[in-house]
Amino acid sequence: MVPHPPLIIPEVGRGQEKGIQATIDAYHEAARRLAAWKPDTVAVLSPHTVMYADYFHISPGTEAEGDFGRFRAPHAKVRAKYDTQLVRLIAQEADAADVPAGTMGEQDRRLDHGTMIPLWFLNRYYGDYQTVRIGLSGLPFSMHYRLGQCIQRAVMRSGKRVAVIASGDLSHRLTKDGPYGFREEGPEYDRRIMEVMGSGQFGGLFDFSEEFCDRAAECGHRSFLIMAGALDGLSVKAQRLSHEGPFGVGYGVCVFEAGDPEPGRDFLRQQEEREREKLEARREQEDAYVRLARQTVETYVRTGKKLPLPDGLPEEMLSRRAGVFVSLKEEGHLRGCIGTISPVKRCIAEEILENAVSAAARDPRFHPVEPQELDGLTYSVDVLGPTEKISSEKELDVKRYGVVVSRGMRRGLLLPNLEGVDSVEQQIDIARQKAGIPEDAQDIRLERFEVVRHF
Repeated sequence: MVPHPPLIIPEVGRGQEKGIQATIDAYHEAARRLAAWKPDTVAVLSPHTVMYADYFHISPGTEAEGDFGRFRAPHAKVRAKYDTQLVRLIAQEADAADVPAGTMGEQDRRLDHGTMIPLWFLNRYYGDYQTVRIGLSGLPFSMHYRLGQCIQRAVMRSGKRVAVIASGDLSHRLTKDGPYGFREEGPEYDRRIMEVMGSGQFGGLFDFSEEFCDRAAECGHRSFLIMAGALDGLSVKAQRLSHEGPFGVGYGVCVFEAGDPEPGRDFLRQQEEREREKLEARREQEDAYVRLARQTVETYVRTGKKLPLPDGLPEEMLSRRAGVFVSLKEEGHLRGCIGTISPVKRCIAEEILENAVSAAARDPRFHPVEPQELDGLTYSVDVLGPTEKISSEKELDVKRYGVVVSRGMRRGLLLPNLEGVDSVEQQIDIARQKAGIPEDAQDIRLERFEVVRHF
């Protein structure tokens, strides 16, 4: 586990690298350790190669090179010879495990700095190895761990000695005078991640929510998850070598040596079991609104048919009319959200039936929900109150009120009290973008509304 600040390369840093001397010393120590193991292949997990929302890109071809020209050091170069056999095996294992990964979609053959920096250090001590370069994705944390498990199975099939380098900086929000400013999640992320990685207790990687990681502005968590998956079920000797953040960005170095199989280190299986227990407990407590949304989605996804309006619903769901939004989430990720500002059906229950199907199958941002996803979905239903016109954003409260931004026939809505939406300005801006209203438009109209949220 290593960071990738470009200034750590002397030709780039030109003296500034002395400000992270502890990281440099630890990097050399990690490189010497890796060289002593004499790996046949080094798999580098990099957040700075091509990244897709729903696909892991694995380096195609036979070789690649890169330089630090974008960091004013074009003469500092790194070349990599790819292990085409291991690439093929990883892609096969991923396909068998229904993990979307492969060599399609390359946009730039050149090595990225997240790959080059670890190899630059390793090359000081060892050069008789091939490389596999793997990018991250916008898929859930669990899918990154699964890709790591695919890497492990591919390595076992290959019979090779393989080292995995998880390239990633920690939080970019450690100090007010840093390039990205300060958030309290920054130091908290660094403290917690160094405890997890320094101890090798990789199950703790799942205790970080994606929202928390986003607010901490880290770039390595998914790399660490893939590496943890590659070590799934194995004993691990972990050693923390360094951590510092003098420039407002966290840099951590740890070394892990895999051993024999060890019971209790199947962290993804344990996490999935915990999630199943939480989901069962949540479903026992869900109210009629959420239950109807869930049953609607499950019926439609499994049969392609809409659920008939069930008996026994509360009178208020059958007698009232209101706009309704149905939201689906998977591992904290939004998985679909469709709704109506004003009612279009005869009652709230019918509004839920229609919008639940749309959230699962017709949200243009996502592919339709598939049957194997159903057990991992969580649901919320927002019943909207009437909208009222307001004359100023001062009449909004991001926690209490949703907002509708209009211009002509264009209308964009954002619900209140959403994770990651912390200001009225941000709330209005997102709603404006959803409506396709230009940023500089002056003649916008604002409305607010309250909701009753069921989850």
